[in-house]
Amino acid sequence: CFQISCQGATSITTFAVFLCDKIASALCRAVYERTALDIALDMQGKISDFNGNRSSLEVCILKHLAEEENFENFKVYISHPESFLKSYIRRRVETYCLDKNRRLEKFLDYSLTRCYESIQSAVFLATSVVKDRKDRNDKISLWLDEFCSALGEVLSLPRSDLKSIEHQEITDIEFLNNAMAEALAPLKEDLKEGFAAADMSCFERQPHEILAEQFAGCWHQCPFCGAVCTNTMPNHDGDHQLIFHRPQVLTGYRWHRTDNLVIDICSSSVASDCMFRIGEDTWIPYKKYRDAGPPYSTWNIPPDPSMQAYWKWFVCHFRTQLEKRYNGKFHGKGEIPSSWQKIKKQDALDELEK
Repeated sequence: CFQISCQGATSITTFAVFLCDKIASALCRAVYERTALDIALDMQGKISDFNGNRSSLEVCILKHLAEEENFENFKVYISHPESFLKSYIRRRVETYCLDKNRRLEKFLDYSLTRCYESIQSAVFLATSVVKDRKDRNDKISLWLDEFCSALGEVLSLPRSDLKSIEHQEITDIEFLNNAMAEALAPLKEDLKEGFAAADMSCFERQPHEILAEQFAGCWHQCPFCGAVCTNTMPNHDGDHQLIFHRPQVLTGYRWHRTDNLVIDICSSSVASDCMFRIGEDTWIPYKKYRDAGPPYSTWNIPPDPSMQAYWKWFVCHFRTQLEKRYNGKFHGKGEIPSSWQKIKKQDALDELEK
């Protein structure tokens, strides 16, 4: 009798260890998946950059760029707005999670505790359902059914992965309950130890990617000034459009056969008698810009002379860098108005807020 009970105990322990091995990798995945979501939600709630729409995030980015006053970063933002936005979010997430407070560790601990409690309650639930069932000989198969079902959405542990242990001759379900508790304990501690060295590379689905999804939309840039379409749908119907266009020097426009950089905005050009060139020698009146075909014909640019103070400040502040980058000068037709030179950075930022 003693030998049989020893064999029973051994097979229960073997069963518990095998099952916990299966749980270990699923638990690790679940903790990181849940943590990525938690970080994104937490930052949405606590950081003003992320609790609005893409236009409000755009304002935060422009303020950040003005505070940095780094022309190289402006270049990336103007040429590659989508990748700049994503890297901006990624940097904010890394700072938030890995600063001196080591929030990442706390997030992981919290997720681990919740997932671990769900596993414990699934063990308890499966045991309480199965232990008094006298009508079933395949108690272990039934216990596994209940266990996997109780885990539900918390852990991805397919029932089919446990076929090899469902035929174990185990009758003492209470003992199994205790063996599971014992086998689960080190699992939690092992994971917890790893959190001290965890960094953002541990995530399969990155928190910054989850955050960035909230700011999806159209990324088409105005063919004249490079400003981004403000439609919130990536493949929207109808024309691309935006509220404020920028000085065309931002995409390198110069007046024909001169070194004069263009400080006009497209929305005032379309009301003028000026023309623009496509290809080597095809000239199109701005008023008929749609005749130039795509991408021009996919934009709606209503006549509007209003330009944001921000870009006037930018042109004045980075005058030398812009002249060097586009091999031109702000003189002649590209003379910067004296009114622009009076705009202080703070005035430009205050206007953005409105």
